[in-house]
Amino acid sequence: MTVVALPLSVLVVCTGNICRSPLAEQLLQARLTEAGVSAIVTSAGTRALVGYPMTPEAAGLAIRYGAAPQAHAATQLTRELIESADLVLTATREHRSEVVSLHPRAARYAYTLTQFARLVDAIPPTPSAGPEAITTYLAEVSTTKGLTPPPHTAADDDIEDPYRQSEEIYARVAHSIDQAVTQITAALAAAEMRR
Repeated sequence: MTVVALPLSVLVVCTGNICRSPLAEQLLQARLTEAGVSAIVTSAGTRALVGYPMTPEAAGLAIRYGAAPQAHAATQLTRELIESADLVLTATREHRSEVVSLHPRAARYAYTLTQFARLVDAIPPTPSAGPEAITTYLAEVSTTKGLTPPPHTAADDDIEDPYRQSEEIYARVAHSIDQAVTQITAALAAAEMRR
């Protein structure tokens, strides 16, 4: 097992990289920093609107949920970005498939955002010492992919695309992302505390 080089590198992926993934990126970075977890969170899109900022709705929701206002420019997903990540979190199962098709080894460390939140919620970190504590925890989570009960429907692991949709849909998406980020942060912070 490879030791995760600190800080932990997390890549969040959606389609255009202007709504879901930058919202999750900014919330996860803010929460992990607040929790004392050394991490760099970035995002990219499978069909990114390269150079575009976040939609005003997503940017506003990021601030509302606690992220600091920051500039964002959409980035295209590449094999290199996937290879350099310790953990890849995607908006949907389709995005996860695209990540794995670009870099098959990512099957071990790529999840949908809600899938990873569900898995870490079911698997509390076990005591572990040293700089590899988070690496050990991520490996434990990976081994449980097929053992943890699935959601009621497979689509429950997907976060809908709010692009050009109503405020209500944006709010629902932000709430889902916030819930997942909260669970993920709690688990990674607990794993970090084992060091």
